Amino acid sequence: MVCMAAGATTLLDQSVLNIAVPALRRSLDAGATDVQWIVAGYSLTFGLMLVPGGSLGDVHGRKWLFLVGLSAFVLFGAVAATGTRPDVVIAARLVQGAGAGLVNSQVIGTIQDVFRGLDRARALGLYAVTGGVAAALGPALGGTLVAAFGPEPGWRLCLLLNTPCGLVTLWLAFRWLPTPRRTAGRSRLDWWGLAWTGALTLALMLPFISTPDSAPQAALWAGGAVGLACCLALEQRSRMRSGRVPLVHPSLPRSRPYTLGTAVAMASFGSSLAATLVLTMFLQSGLGLSALTAALVTLPSAVAMGVSSAVAWRVVRRLGPHTVTLGLALGILTLLGGAAVALTAPRAALPLGLAAVQLLSGAAAGLTIAPNQALVLQHAPAEAAGVAGGILQMAQRIAAAVALSAVSGSYLHGTTGSTGSPRTAFAHASLVCAGLLAAATVLSLLRPRLTGDRRPPRLSGHGHPYAAPAREEA
Repeated sequence: MVCMAAGATTLLDQSVLNIAVPALRRSLDAGATDVQWIVAGYSLTFGLMLVPGGSLGDVHGRKWLFLVGLSAFVLFGAVAATGTRPDVVIAARLVQGAGAGLVNSQVIGTIQDVFRGLDRARALGLYAVTGGVAAALGPALGGTLVAAFGPEPGWRLCLLLNTPCGLVTLWLAFRWLPTPRRTAGRSRLDWWGLAWTGALTLALMLPFISTPDSAPQAALWAGGAVGLACCLALEQRSRMRSGRVPLVHPSLPRSRPYTLGTAVAMASFGSSLAATLVLTMFLQSGLGLSALTAALVTLPSAVAMGVSSAVAWRVVRRLGPHTVTLGLALGILTLLGGAAVALTAPRAALPLGLAAVQLLSGAAAGLTIAPNQALVLQHAPAEAAGVAGGILQMAQRIAAAVALSAVSGSYLHGTTGSTGSPRTAFAHASLVCAGLLAAATVLSLLRPRLTGDRRPPRLSGHGHPYAAPAREEA
């Protein structure tokens, strides 16, 4: 319950604000760069804290780190909501994102520590679904607040919405989270590994938040990322040769199921966020609908995701890992269907048609997110549970930064000029998102062959991610 509350609180925050950005911009007289940092800066520091937070939790225990991160999230959320200048809101959002990243890295580690077998798969599923539904509900809540209270009070209330949720979660965590314990034994923190990982995360995400001005500048960022990745790899090998525990547990990069599952998660996560952003832009700027109407179009996705997630584990018992492939294939069909609706439906019928597509999109997400996450994290050893979860979430954040920048850029480019058409631009952007899901589907289909595990899915035994539950450990 505590982990679900934390996921809902921190992941709702960004989605509920996105639809209030126009009101925020007018209220603060903020420039385009300011708005970009207010929105994307949260994701940047969120991603930046995931691996260090996971490593700290593995070495020092998770409860107090969870409480510190959530306290920072709540406090600086209030600072952002009452800010009167763009720089104050930017700084508060950066700290708030770091607190959210610290919290979520402890959540994954705690679930890995406490649960086993089917119980772990269900706990990971509930966490993933709670966060996904919260993110899907965000636009509807944000649009309602702006419509009900007006632009300026509305965007401030969007930022304050998580304060009562965060305070309740803090109280629950203080009472119910397990006593802090070290899962990595007497290992010392790999400070150099943390430094190289943080620098690499910045090099990968910053170019998509603050777009390079020229091709040479973009090439410089790319070269810097490659160099930092090499430095991290060399430092990790040196640490292993000297008999010390590296930041990235050696079993993680060697595990094909872990790396392939992470790649599937990156493609599906990036595609999902980019498709939602472009849909919101199309409805508001392309069709001229209100924020509330646009939010209502996206609402069926949250409802369908909750329902499909509730039955996903029954599908998993029959299909095993192929459940993920089924969800990805359904996701591709919904994106293609959305493109077809945008190109052919009459203007009056567009909102209803796209809402129906969102219903199917939510069902597809419910079959994909939680089962894939369970498949990935079952390969993480107990002493690296926090880092494994942090790497998975960080990879998803990086993928989201890339996809959001590329797909939204594709849409905006398609709407400019005398021949620009919002309908055509939305259809093209949907096809790009479908292409990402197609790549994930291929990886999901090839996963049994590439991992050397061609056995049919088992319904019992502790080696399978959906096995019968082992005795729960506190």
